[in-house]
Amino acid sequence: MAITFLQKEKKQRYLILVFIIIILALSLVVWYGFLRKPKPIPPLVIYKPPKIEINFEVLKHPFLRESQPFEEIKSFEKTKLPEEEIGRDNPFLLY
Repeated sequence: MAITFLQKEKKQRYLILVFIIIILALSLVVWYGFLRKPKPIPPLVIYKPPKIEINFEVLKHPFLRESQPFEEIKSFEKTKLPEEEIGRDNPFLLY
């Protein structure tokens, strides 16, 4: 009979621990769900973008009138003269 009493006591200890854990979980849910005050919401800030004005008078500056376009860039195609050839036949070979 001593074995049965010990088994009942062990079951009761486990049940008490489970009951305490359930009570703690419920108290946390009640605390965070109902009793805690909500954080204040900051007021909404409405962003107004700045007005952008373009000054086209800068394009009439004499420096810009004197400027010239860049030289034309040569294409990478092979030219007829061997002096003007660009690149190598196999770029992966060592020098």
